[in-house]
Amino acid sequence: QLQLVESGGGLVQPGGSLRLSCAASGFTLDYYAIGWFRQAPGKEREGVLCISSSGGSANYADSVKGRFTISRDNAKNTVYLQMNSLKPEDTAVYYCAARVLLCDYDVARFGSWGQGTQVTVSS
Repeated sequence: QLQLVESGGGLVQPGGSLRLSCAASGFTLDYYAIGWFRQAPGKEREGVLCISSSGGSANYADSVKGRFTISRDNAKNTVYLQMNSLKPEDTAVYYCAARVLLCDYDVARFGSWGQGTQVTVSS
């Protein structure tokens, strides 16, 4: 059974950093693109960053450019989201999701989702 588990969320002050992890089990990540999405209270889920099976990345949120990066370690079957210079508006539940090979901005095109991890940026 294909499963994704996010971890690494928490409470951080503005300007701080967090690294989220998305660990896969039941399948190998080698042939999957992994997207990071987030959903703030009262808002729709939005794409943040995605990394394809070949390692290419796609940015779906202008607000995180230059602050967030995505990487993958296939040996550990894990994808990471490094978040720096965090702002209060980054507060959301962050989800990772998988689809075969290529990234896509469309939430509906990702078939497997984790349970999410809460990120709260506040002083």
